[in-house]
Amino acid sequence: MNAYEYAMSIEKEGEAAYRRLADNATNEGLRKIFTMLADEEVKHLRVLEKMVHNTSDIDIPLMEVYADAKEIFADMKKMAVAYDIGDQQIDYYRRAMQSEDKSHEFYLQKAQEMHDPKHKEIFERIAAEELKHTELLKNILEYVEHPKEWIENAEFYKIGEAV
Repeated sequence: MNAYEYAMSIEKEGEAAYRRLADNATNEGLRKIFTMLADEEVKHLRVLEKMVHNTSDIDIPLMEVYADAKEIFADMKKMAVAYDIGDQQIDYYRRAMQSEDKSHEFYLQKAQEMHDPKHKEIFERIAAEELKHTELLKNILEYVEHPKEWIENAEFYKIGEAV
């Protein structure tokens, strides 16, 4: 399996995982965020498919999940409701974060191996997006593990600024 095929499998698995998390989320805000993350993985997949077919108009579409997530987190903070989410669900969120970390590392490594400068740039940009997904999931984990503290001290306003 080449780097493109493997990357496409990562994105397909990520989309499926986020759709499952969205389906199982009891909090509407989290459901929306997981759905947006699934949609982001589909965008990555479409870019990778274009790369495989050597399409000349390859570009990563604007990722707006961070601005939307900030608004959702702000609404969740305003409601000041601490949801009780089970340990199993928290474990799924942790695994999703670990998966995003691995994806980030994969894309960075493969970017260094790319001979085509455009493909290298795209792999680097996808790596940056995966890092932002990790950051978003970290915020979700903080919210579900320590909801009262998160409501008081949330720093979700920094989401998307790390890269």
